[in-house]
Amino acid sequence: MKKIYILCLISTLFITACTTVQQIVTTTMNIAVATGDMDSRTADLIVSTTESVSKVTEQISPENEYYIGRATAAIILNDYDLYNEPNLTKYLNKICGAITINSEKPDLYNGYYVAVLDSDEINAMATPGGHILITRGLLKCTSNEEELASVIAHEIAHIQKQHSISAIKTSRFKDLSLNVASLAINESDNDEAKQMMSVFGDSVDDVVSSLVLNGFSQEQEFEADAYALELLNNAGYNPHSIVNMLKTLEQNQANHKRGFVKTHPEPKKRIKKIEKELNSYSKSKTQEERISRFQTYVELF
Repeated sequence: MKKIYILCLISTLFITACTTVQQIVTTTMNIAVATGDMDSRTADLIVSTTESVSKVTEQISPENEYYIGRATAAIILNDYDLYNEPNLTKYLNKICGAITINSEKPDLYNGYYVAVLDSDEINAMATPGGHILITRGLLKCTSNEEELASVIAHEIAHIQKQHSISAIKTSRFKDLSLNVASLAINESDNDEAKQMMSVFGDSVDDVVSSLVLNGFSQEQEFEADAYALELLNNAGYNPHSIVNMLKTLEQNQANHKRGFVKTHPEPKKRIKKIEKELNSYSKSKTQEERISRFQTYVELF
């Protein structure tokens, strides 16, 4: 009888998941436990699985995406201080605006925003909903506005491709898989399997912290680089500037054990991938206005 309950309910969960279904499952499990058809542990696991399925199928709204991003930024700012230089911040946001206005997603729930972290570490991070954080260490690595724009374009690409949201959904699927696996293990007397389940269950950590510590996947970084070329080209910046930027990062990676070294693929690998994509883009001449403008703000780095 217990196995029939489990099979029927799991099948129902994968077909649909909503508040009503959760209520039905919870009520049914309470009845099953009361009548002795099911033990309380299995019933709790089924209810937990229902909630996991609901989260997997739940859509993350632009508003929620923004607040997730803001919370992520708050966590990051526990480890970094903001660099209080309004003119520099305004300059970076002007570049960001020039790139996003010509992109697939020029508008977000609360817009895009670039801020500077007061750190010599070479790094840049993008959270959901439009938050971009760049360290002074990375700014100092740029030689012109084109290279600076390539850094910002790469982070915008992460936001528009929703790489952080993808990580959250992946984590939700892991939670679901763990719950379903728990159901199967609970039906057996395999103590070794139960012990393994406990070990892997502990590895599902907070998604936001994982992103800060480990960065995006290698595939997502390559995708962000490829899309950054398109963003730069559409905004009138030279797409080839991203290669120059990566070469500079490659020269500096030996001196930095944190930042981009830890959270990004090797610059050499990224350059190899990008050079294949660059065949579709011609080099554009840097505007004189950008040259003089960069020289004005570079002193603030």
